[in-house]
Formats: sequence, structure tokens, C-alpha cells
Amino acid sequence: MPDFSRRTLIKTAALAVPATLAMPWVSARAAAKFTYKYGNNLPLTHPLNVRAAEAADRIRAATNGDLDIRIFPNNQLGGDTDMLNQVRSGAIDFFTPSALVIATLVPSAPINAVGFAFPSYDKVWAAMDGDLGAYVGAEIEKVGLHMMKNVWDNGFRQLTTSAKPVVTPDDLAGIKIRVPVSPLSISLFQSLGAAPTPMQFSEVYTALQTKVIDAQENPLPILQTAKLYEVQKYGMLTNHIWDGFLFIASGKTWSRLPEDVRKIAEGALNESGIKQREDIAKMNSSVKADLESKGMVFNAPDPAPFREVLKAKGFYAQWHEKFGDEAWTRLEKYVGKLG
Repeated sequence: MPDFSRRTLIKTAALAVPATLAMPWVSARAAAKFTYKYGNNLPLTHPLNVRAAEAADRIRAATNGDLDIRIFPNNQLGGDTDMLNQVRSGAIDFFTPSALVIATLVPSAPINAVGFAFPSYDKVWAAMDGDLGAYVGAEIEKVGLHMMKNVWDNGFRQLTTSAKPVVTPDDLAGIKIRVPVSPLSISLFQSLGAAPTPMQFSEVYTALQTKVIDAQENPLPILQTAKLYEVQKYGMLTNHIWDGFLFIASGKTWSRLPEDVRKIAEGALNESGIKQREDIAKMNSSVKADLESKGMVFNAPDPAPFREVLKAKGFYAQWHEKFGDEAWTRLEKYVGKLG
């Protein structure tokens, strides 16, 4: 596997662009029976797009050109909420939302994002490749979408701020922090004493730059590829949420594909998902140093006081009730007793 530094990512992505990135001036490829659109909110250099491009090339080759997947990165098709609506209607065919985004449609989907639940990646993949991930996939099928078996990695989410570092929960008091449009994220940071501000990711850079918000939280590779280090000074390695990308297809257009084409597409996307996980793991080992070289200052707060605050505020009890016993039991099977 190559070292996925930013320079390497740009180089790799540049090679992938001509094959897969949809541009309005590029004529349709000949002979494709199905030309499908895949939208996401990440820059072309992110491993999600690099690996999706590879998958699209393999799918096109294996189907003799019958399925041509065009990639629209970096919110070209709208924000997360827009793309979720489009994939539901069949206006786009594939979308990779965070579970936090799809929660507005599938309330149980973000069970993986319970605050400070997962201590490590081995627990994450055991759960998401096991019956917790299967449960989420089944719930997504009920609303007319199809989820690929392998969840792609977004990473553990970390806090960043512009004015001061966060060491204890008390340091979050009153901080205006951007969160996804997700009741779970809002509840988490309200319980910790912050002032969460739901916002589409496409708006985050400008909101930080203009001081509309003070802080945000995302995996470190997002800070790097979206250049959030330009508008944030302090990074806290809290690992407060593990976040993945659910590779979903519109049920309306997925069902139109012949069974053999669906099998090829799902196999290629799942295979690329595993490779993308490896890419993120490699990035995580080097991205912190890169961000430090760009001026960010990091610390690693003890998670125990944060968990204690959440327990005392009834956060775990509240979300156990909302998710229900079936989902919660599957989560605790992998992470132990919460609350």
C-alpha cells in the first residue's frame, strides 16, 4: 500500500479523474446501458473517492461497459440533506452518508455514533461487519434504500477549536460547535455543556473563517483534505464518535440493474471499502504530524470524565430508550455496558 500523504493522494486521484469524475463537457461513454451517478461531500483527493474511482473502473470492465458509475465529489450535487433526498427519489443512484446524516430517515442508523462508545477499531469492525452492521442495513432496506455490506471508514471524530484547547468537559461550556444535522450529535454536545450548531459540511469552512462558530468535530483526514487547519488552531484527540460512510444505493434504480450486474457492483464496492479502511489507517498514522506542521496544536484528553458527565446527564439512558433494546443490545455486545 502506498503512503497516503496529501501529495500522494492528489497524484493518485489525478490518475483516477479521467475515468470516473463526471464533468459537464465530457460526452457520455458509448454503449453503457446504465449510467449511474454517485454523489458525496468529500474532495476528490480523499481515499473514499480514490477507491470509489477504482471500483467504478472495475465495475465498468467486468460488466463490459454496461454499468458506468460517474462520481460527483465535493458537494457538486448539493449538501448531505439534498443528496439524501435525491438518492431516495432516484435522482442520484449512490450516496455515502455518515450514519449521522441518514438518521433523519433511519433513526436507528447512527447507533455506531453513541458518544465515547467504541474504544478502538477492532471493536468497530467486529460490530459493523457483524450483526450490528447487519441490523443497520436491514433498517435501511425498509425505507427503500440498499446498503452495501462493508461500511467505509470516516474515522474517529476529533474536536477542534479556534480559541482555546479542550482538556476537560468544563472547557466545552458555551462553545459554539458545528455538528452534523443529527439529533444524536446535538444531544451529545448539549450534554457536555457546549452549544451545538447543526450545519451542512459544505458550509463549515466559511462558518469557521467568519467566526459564526468556534469549533467543529471531524476525523483528522477530513481536517487535512478540507483544509480546516487553515481556520482551526487546536485539535483534541477525543475519539468521541466513530463515524463511517454507509455506501447506499437508491432502491428505485438499484433494482433496475440485472442481478449479475448488481452482484459485480456490490462485490467491487465492498472490496474497495476494505482497501479504503486501510488507506484511512495509514493516513491516521501520519496526518497528525502533517497538521502540526501546518500550525495545529494537539492534546489527548482523558475520555473518562466525558463519559461520566454523559452518564450523569442521562445521555446513555436517553439514547438506549430511543434506539430500543434490539439495537442497544447489539451495540453493548461489542463495547460493553454503557450508562
